[in-house]
Amino acid sequence: MPRVIHFEIHASDPERAAQFYARVFDWDIQKWDGPEEYWLVNTGADTQAGINGAIFRRQGELSQHDAVIAFVCTIDVPNVDAYIEKVKQHGGHVELQKMAVPGVGWMAYCKDTEGNIFGMMQADPEAV
Repeated sequence: MPRVIHFEIHASDPERAAQFYARVFDWDIQKWDGPEEYWLVNTGADTQAGINGAIFRRQGELSQHDAVIAFVCTIDVPNVDAYIEKVKQHGGHVELQKMAVPGVGWMAYCKDTEGNIFGMMQADPEAV
């Protein structure tokens, strides 16, 4: 069946967004050497489960105050509480506080510096 193979983060300031994600999640982010303002995002080793993506300049009339009409990506983290603090430290905001997903883990939803929502999940089969 078809699988998700790439993600894109829309940003009013792609360089600021790249700094946010590199600082919070230690992602390797490099500006593409092509004709578009496009930043390639490597989220981890090819041997690790996950996908890579990109950051690009937000197009059209959308601003960070408009409703998000997109897929929300969830990032696997070892400790949701620690990453919530990193998000806040680097200019992001918590939108939905840490919550249990029973039998799965701990989840929180945040906004990045560009107003994009993303999830963070800490695996914990004992979460209730």
